[in-house]
Amino acid sequence: MIVINARFLTQHVTGIQRFASEISRELLALRSDVVLAAPRGLTPREGFHDRRIVRVGRLSGHAWEQIELPLFARHRRAVLLDLTSTGPVWYAPQVSTHHDITWLRHPESFDRRFRAVYRLVVPRLIARSDRLLTVSEFSKGEIATFFDASTEKFTVVPNAADARFRPDGEAAPGRYLLAVSSPNAHKNFARMLAAFARFSATHPDVELRVVGSQTHAFARQEYAVPGERVRFLGRIDDDELTALYRGALAFVFPSLYEGFGIPPLEAQQCGCPVIAARAASLPEVLDDSALFIDPYDVDDIANAMTRVVEDAALREYLSRDGLRNAQRYSWRASAERVSRVLDEVVAARGCTSTVSDGSHGVRQGWAS
Repeated sequence: MIVINARFLTQHVTGIQRFASEISRELLALRSDVVLAAPRGLTPREGFHDRRIVRVGRLSGHAWEQIELPLFARHRRAVLLDLTSTGPVWYAPQVSTHHDITWLRHPESFDRRFRAVYRLVVPRLIARSDRLLTVSEFSKGEIATFFDASTEKFTVVPNAADARFRPDGEAAPGRYLLAVSSPNAHKNFARMLAAFARFSATHPDVELRVVGSQTHAFARQEYAVPGERVRFLGRIDDDELTALYRGALAFVFPSLYEGFGIPPLEAQQCGCPVIAARAASLPEVLDDSALFIDPYDVDDIANAMTRVVEDAALREYLSRDGLRNAQRYSWRASAERVSRVLDEVVAARGCTSTVSDGSHGVRQGWAS
């Protein structure tokens, strides 16, 4: 049996929870031996049926993850799969996912409690997991180097954009640039807003629309908003977001540090031109399909906004190349990589309950 740590079903959806949801959904379709173990108080999530979800224990949060989840998995002699960045530090066999080390590279983005928990859990989980998953070659190098972990333990499992993000359909009206992100320090909002202020001095008819909000794990940030042309929209549903991607003149992603970065792919899959930072994993993920900027240079960001807004041919080129780039990624293909890793762990541990054939069928039983 494969038990997925489904604590993410109780959390707000950010990039990490999106990854966990999509990989879990695909694994449920690929394999019959997968069950999601979750604490009480689930947030309803499309595509997850109650018959594949088991409510476990009475605790919540990290206490549930460290105590009740591993007891549940051990009773079933299961391989445990963690798809966010934490998991029970003493359980085996276990496959854990580590998206990046933003909390180490940019500690100013996170509150003290979050950093303390990660300092306690993550190094032990990396050391004791049978295999490690991450989302980019960049993150593999960062994590392996910092924690002195063998790169041979890692499998890169990229993110993707959901199929609902597509170029055809309703587009939001107006002339605007779009940003989608939690406004955390490493997301570089201060420089983006400063760049937009310079840009808007000569383009007063263009708005900046910002989607997203902070979760409790992040340190609060305060930004000077340059005038009425900046609109903070908070959290919105995927239909609204898709319409915004389709209607935007360009998507702006000036982040200083990303393990992968799902929003640029969502934008590209909707045909939206992307302006992105030449930093961390973004050149790897976006290849040559974006207009890259120096995220520390406000003038460079403002100039990129100007170029894209004024040059229709450039927008068309970035839109076409972005669609091509987004097609390189698939949640199903990524889930198949995870499934193969699970089979390898099962084989190495002498289990047969999760060994799948070429069509991901499952042979039952457990070797003693």
